[in-house]
Amino acid sequence: MNFMTRKIKVLFGTIVALALLPLSQAFAADVLKIGYIYPSPAGDVGWAHELDRGRLAIEEAFGDKVESMVVENIPEGPDAARIMNQFAAQGAKMIMLGSFGYMNDGLKLAKRYPDIKIIHASGYKLAENMGNFQTRNYESAYLAGMSAGQITKTNTVGMVAAYAIPEVVGIINAFTLGAQSVNPDATMKVVWLNSWFDPSKAQESARSLIAQKSDVIFSIYQDTPSVVTVAEEEGVYVVNTSSDMKKYAPTKLLVSMQISWADHFVEQTQAVLDGTFKGTAFWGGMADNAVSMESWSDDLSAEQLAALEGKVAEISAGKFHPFTGPIVNQDGDVMIKDGETMADGDLLAINWLVKGVETRLPK
Repeated sequence: MNFMTRKIKVLFGTIVALALLPLSQAFAADVLKIGYIYPSPAGDVGWAHELDRGRLAIEEAFGDKVESMVVENIPEGPDAARIMNQFAAQGAKMIMLGSFGYMNDGLKLAKRYPDIKIIHASGYKLAENMGNFQTRNYESAYLAGMSAGQITKTNTVGMVAAYAIPEVVGIINAFTLGAQSVNPDATMKVVWLNSWFDPSKAQESARSLIAQKSDVIFSIYQDTPSVVTVAEEEGVYVVNTSSDMKKYAPTKLLVSMQISWADHFVEQTQAVLDGTFKGTAFWGGMADNAVSMESWSDDLSAEQLAALEGKVAEISAGKFHPFTGPIVNQDGDVMIKDGETMADGDLLAINWLVKGVETRLPK
């Protein structure tokens, strides 16, 4: 990561020390200062890495019209709130909040500083000056699930998941539905980490799932390749979210669910510069180039790949929705009737798991 004249970067570990010092004291008055808060380190892959790629797209698009202030690896809670206020004190007029748990503190900041524009990842609360953004990862999850259902021999997929928030629950459900569309016998086991960033626990969980006969592992919002490398070492296939992690599992990566914030971040920055920003919800999918499938495994047959690419085309064209009924939950209750499609509002609040997922939601 390059250290530019108009960039401030502070790395935080378990102890947070607020020391955001400008690299230059003389900035043009019309420069847009943008603060970025990431919940984990912005390494070479993962959630924070993709957020940071969005920042780089902004800098490439606007050059010296913007100044970036970046803080990484910040837990949700008082530390994040403190940094938000520090950004405000330093003159930031736009802030990107990179975690679901930053939402309530972000909303308080938006109300306190109506001249600051905020874009928030994965949340659902809005204000006139605070919008949110997420990707339709259920689209890519359905496709990844299809590939898992095609390639599994044990009919057991193990999932290492972060938190049981609606977005993650939707991803698990879509993956399961995709797997069952090609392999009705496929079942899923989930380990809930209750953490966005815990590499050692993620690795332990992956090994536990492999010991339970999972021959495909799904790494859901783990911001490192920790699960991916375990799968490569143990010789089982792996699917991951956020970034293409092929280099960490050259023989066992089944597919990566890539996301991209570049277009949306650039559009929102332009709106702030133009004075037209409004706090709206963005949910980008394959049709928006916000979601894509990367590095399909060579072990998939030509026939299997053709089926997968055909489904990619259907989803991109709006001809297929992964949550089209009939769909039943773990208890056999019909949640989506035959021929009906789950509405966005219901998907954003989903709190049930589909039949085939053996693990229950944590209480």
